[in-house]
Amino acid sequence: MTNESGNQEGTLEDHVDRLRRQWAWELPGLNTEPMTILGRAFRLGNMVRPSIEATFAGFGLDRGEFDVIATLRRSGPPYRLTPTEMYSLLMISSGGLTHRLDRLEKAGLIRREKSPQDGRSVQVALTEKGSALAEQAFRTDMTSELTFLQPLDAGERELLAGLLRKLILGIETGLRQNEEERGEPSPGRRGQGEV
Repeated sequence: MTNESGNQEGTLEDHVDRLRRQWAWELPGLNTEPMTILGRAFRLGNMVRPSIEATFAGFGLDRGEFDVIATLRRSGPPYRLTPTEMYSLLMISSGGLTHRLDRLEKAGLIRREKSPQDGRSVQVALTEKGSALAEQAFRTDMTSELTFLQPLDAGERELLAGLLRKLILGIETGLRQNEEERGEPSPGRRGQGEV
């Protein structure tokens, strides 16, 4: 049997359950089911963000700087991309990327080089120091993030990952279709890059 928050009777309430219960009182009849997934996803991101940011800060990086060197590191040898490729992958403006590149170059983690194919264009290359730091920071982050998953067993994690993938693919498809219909970038394709 479920209560007004959609929660199984006898199970503990989380923050989202309490919010839904309050809204059910204030706006009876309103379907708050999206909060059960999207509200929890938003809260989850807010809860783990400080730990992730602290991990990168321990390596002298902010999240945006880590995103840049991680993007280069996972691109594979020769760990070099054009600025256009980078801001497309990171989904940020060229100005935002330039600011990050300036800081990373000063720290000796990347260097800007002339393209061997076209001397007029520039490529961003990961230095050995940057490559080592990206790998070390990512390994530490993954170990840290794994601790947040401990309430779920391996099967539950696999099921949740599959459901989230299905949801995200569906949303991405819808956003892409909206973008094509309007001839403009959709909100889901702007914002911060991914690890």
